[in-house]
Amino acid sequence: MKDIKAFLKTKRKVVSYRPVCERIKDYKEVVNPPRSEHSEEQASRCMDCGVPFCHWGCPIGNYIPEWNDAVISQQWQKAFQLLNATNNLPEITGRVCPAVCEYSCVLGINDDPVTIRENELAIIEYGFKKGFIKPEPPKKRTGKKIAVIGSGPAGLSAAAQLNKCGHKVVLFEKDKKCGGVLRYGIPDFKLEKWVIDRRLDILEKEGIELRVKTQAGKDVTAKQLLADFDAVVITIGSRLPRDLKIEGRELRGIHFAMDYLMQNNRRVSGEDISNQEPIDAKGKRVVVIGGGDTGSDCVGTANRQGASCVVQIEVMPRPFECRTSDYPWPNYPLLLKTSSSHQEGTDRQWAVLTKKFIGENGQVTKLSCIQAEFTKEAPNTCPVMHEIPGSEFKIEANLVIIAVGFIHPEHQGLVKDLALELDKRGNIKTNPNFMTSKKGAFAAGDARIGQSLVVNAISEGRKAAHSVDTYLMGKSNLPIL
Repeated sequence: MKDIKAFLKTKRKVVSYRPVCERIKDYKEVVNPPRSEHSEEQASRCMDCGVPFCHWGCPIGNYIPEWNDAVISQQWQKAFQLLNATNNLPEITGRVCPAVCEYSCVLGINDDPVTIRENELAIIEYGFKKGFIKPEPPKKRTGKKIAVIGSGPAGLSAAAQLNKCGHKVVLFEKDKKCGGVLRYGIPDFKLEKWVIDRRLDILEKEGIELRVKTQAGKDVTAKQLLADFDAVVITIGSRLPRDLKIEGRELRGIHFAMDYLMQNNRRVSGEDISNQEPIDAKGKRVVVIGGGDTGSDCVGTANRQGASCVVQIEVMPRPFECRTSDYPWPNYPLLLKTSSSHQEGTDRQWAVLTKKFIGENGQVTKLSCIQAEFTKEAPNTCPVMHEIPGSEFKIEANLVIIAVGFIHPEHQGLVKDLALELDKRGNIKTNPNFMTSKKGAFAAGDARIGQSLVVNAISEGRKAAHSVDTYLMGKSNLPIL
């Protein structure tokens, strides 16, 4: 490190956001891009720890102290090379990753952690600006053909890694454009879609074939895939939403979060959605059920659509703002998170259980709710939820968005046709080498592990690629991480 005591002199400073009054009028990214000088200063806070726990916290094992050191020394190309060695989509994780690495930063024990995610974004965007990132097609082809089903972060990472080995990779995507949840599930104010298109252009020039509007299991059968390809990698995500099956669920105006987000993303990108029932928050009282990232994205979208009021409710109690003994360093803690969408305006309510939906003339008008509390009935047991007698109340709403998670991947179609074995949660079951119960068929990402983070999906795709390459060639030079 250039100055081994810089962490004592320089405080953490994150990049700024565009003004709320400006950004809620469009779908452009809310974050102002970091300047090189800012990133160099913040990278200097890295302590070059003897045991860098940020490596441990990062699912893809990013070389964080090493590329921080390169940034400090203004060796940006070296920083890019280090970042590129472990991450196929740093321009994505630099924007949407919850930065689990930062919660295991050693500096975070008694100070604010290093701005790792922002530094990562600065490195990759500097690399694109200076032309460091160029298509690098393999010099030799192996003659092996691999089908990757689904073009989300797991599929893109697996395809990129397998193409590096010289295999012919065909990426199948049922939607109009590739990107999966990155394109259709994440709003543009967090991830503009030109970022994805820029990466897809590189992958195509490196030799990966993108077959869009092609649904595996329908447009191309499971039998065809097994016959035409030496291996199949299933990265279809986990899109089956968890429902709230309570009285009044059939009322109009109640929608799943992903239906809402996907439709609006298509609208913003100019896709034709005339065949869909419009889901629009303009002038409406909106209630988002679910306090996670997806719910936050719905809050930001509703505000941009012109909702008159947005309320977000969560059944769990309000998290602490600082670590507790339940989440000691370097574990990822359950903490209160206030996103850019929350800053734009919403009434957040905690420990609220929705009991039923109330409506008039078939349209939802209110939610009947009750306060909940969580208590341990015995030592070393999980807290149990109880309703608080007499705490019933109602929330007015004419648009309700259900954002309470996903249960497992879709089983109809490819999964069923391949007769794949499932685990007890309904995810695709694999052996430690990512092989499913069908020989030659592999699975990775949310389809295998359940709903998770983008960075976990990238890790899954990379690990699966190593296993597929080993299966086809007997050994692999791809990294295991």
